[in-house]
Amino acid sequence: MRTVRTADRILGTLGRALGTLCAAPIATRSPAQVLAEPAVVQADSLSDQQREQVVALMRVNHVGEVCAQALYEGHALSSADPALRSFYTKAAQEEADHLAWTKERIDQLGGRTSVLNPIWYGGALAIGYLSGRFGDRKSLGFMRETERQVEAHLDSHLAVLPESDLVSRQIIEAMKHDEHKHAESASQRGASELPKPIHWLMQASARLMTTTARHL
Repeated sequence: MRTVRTADRILGTLGRALGTLCAAPIATRSPAQVLAEPAVVQADSLSDQQREQVVALMRVNHVGEVCAQALYEGHALSSADPALRSFYTKAAQEEADHLAWTKERIDQLGGRTSVLNPIWYGGALAIGYLSGRFGDRKSLGFMRETERQVEAHLDSHLAVLPESDLVSRQIIEAMKHDEHKHAESASQRGASELPKPIHWLMQASARLMTTTARHL
């Protein structure tokens, strides 16, 4: 019976991976709902240079959300605690909204998503699973550190986005809100501190990913 349940979980993970990489994402919330603010309605008046800049930033954010789906899948797959698996699944569903928002914004601006998304997904899935093999508290610690780094990364995007691009700003603010909430939830569930070398390795990996995703 345990073998059957494990096989079901693996098949479910593969199915969701295909959904993330191949299906058109559909949001269950809007950024305005997350922030409890009126939705921004704006005609794009960006210059060509600004448009290219925003597309590059949104492509990076889209890659980040592809990785978030994979990380949470890996965490859930490695945990034997049904409640914790449910927690990761719920967080992944909220991150799926981010995937839809960033994809929609890229499409609106005539851009494209990263051609390396399958590689990003596979790598993040492996990292999520391996981190979970060190125990649930370490897995939660990895989640918390990831979300903290993503929140700082989103702040850096807000600092360089064109002031006139209110739509992209609202998307990123809503994403930042959710990332902060996920980090706090991981802390409340007993996330342990990660060794400093792991922090540095995560930061280096994130820099490699964001630099590459800007162009590919």
